[in-house]
Amino acid sequence: MVTLRVAIVGSGPAGIYTAEALSKQSGEPIEIDVLERLPTPYGLVRYGVAPDHTSIKSIAGYLRRVLESPGIRFLGGLELGADVSADDLLACYDAVVYCTGAMVDRHLGIPGEDLPGSVAATDFVNWYCGHPDVPADAFTLDAEEIAVIGVGNVAVDVVRILAKTADELRGTDVPEEVLDRLAASRVRRIHMIGRRGPEHAKFTLKELRELGEVTNADVRTLPSEVEAADVEGLSRQIRGNVEVLRSWSTRVPAGRPRALDVRFWLRPVEILGAARVEGLRLERTRLVEGRVTGTGEYETIPADMVLRSVGYRSVALPGVPFDTGTMIVPNVAGKVTGTDRQYVAGWLKRGPTGVIGTNKSDAAETARTLLAEAVPGTADAKLDDLLSARGITPVTYDDWLAIETAEAELARTLGRGERVKLVGRPAMLAACGRVPRDTAGASS
Repeated sequence: MVTLRVAIVGSGPAGIYTAEALSKQSGEPIEIDVLERLPTPYGLVRYGVAPDHTSIKSIAGYLRRVLESPGIRFLGGLELGADVSADDLLACYDAVVYCTGAMVDRHLGIPGEDLPGSVAATDFVNWYCGHPDVPADAFTLDAEEIAVIGVGNVAVDVVRILAKTADELRGTDVPEEVLDRLAASRVRRIHMIGRRGPEHAKFTLKELRELGEVTNADVRTLPSEVEAADVEGLSRQIRGNVEVLRSWSTRVPAGRPRALDVRFWLRPVEILGAARVEGLRLERTRLVEGRVTGTGEYETIPADMVLRSVGYRSVALPGVPFDTGTMIVPNVAGKVTGTDRQYVAGWLKRGPTGVIGTNKSDAAETARTLLAEAVPGTADAKLDDLLSARGITPVTYDDWLAIETAEAELARTLGRGERVKLVGRPAMLAACGRVPRDTAGASS
């Protein structure tokens, strides 16, 4: 019996859930290779979940069991477009599934956005999560006031990390170099700003309550911005959010080292500054027929740094169709439109919506579509042969386990929790006895 061979590009939740769905749904023999640009798997679970949210990070244990299933292989350190092309994969596999997510920030589109000190919140999250694309010295927290634009869970994570002390994060997997910079932080005031009212905020009640329990910062809202919220007929979640935000408006500051102001009905119109960010100009807003409209009333807040957290978007993959309007790969039930043997899952398929678990049902749909039409034996080339001819040796699952072991050993050495993340590709590859290709030619 001929074995169906499938390549999955991306090893975050969407990619690994797709591998699981394919292996469970297939009634015929199947081999699945999960390709990843980084030396490490798990995507947002490793590099997007806040380090102090250990319960969510435990999802990695589930994803790990999938990668250790028979017939599933992890191949890290392979970049689509640089190491292999879409055509290469179609020559080597009977079907290809793209699951690369949506990790680029959306822009505000206002003057001053490109000033030094105006930064995507995604870059800041990647920094404190130890993403190898962001060096440990990328951020120096010498700003005394920081504005975070956005009122979703990512914004809540960012302001919570900014508000906490380094000692509170010492038991997490934050890289040691990052922890040192957090310990030296000069941040004294944080502004979290939403364009709409509290009833429209995207954070969850659990995240919001956790923010209110931060012991190193006085958390405050303005009565004028939260009391008038209309929650009639809205969900329990939203009503709970508004109730918590209203309770914060009556808090008496306790004189804690930092202050966090959660603001609503304000939209950024300009980031101010000459050589770098010095302030943020905001316009008061209101809703007119469901649309945010400016009132012509302005205020300026001082800020030495602005972190933009107004949503994610996907980017086009080389050789793969992409809709620049919707910012997704066009598809029907996971089948890439106008192509043969190409599929998509996760945020690249539907946009940045839902939670981590949403990717499971999404992946199951794509798997059903693929298995209904895939033909085993369509491709006759072998990826291993292609990579060998190019002098490329991918990071194996055993290599990844060696990285994990090194991070656990580092934590023991430092007296910090279960693991401390290694910083940068060279350190990760050194942990598994490898030499980076960019410093050693074709060796990998």
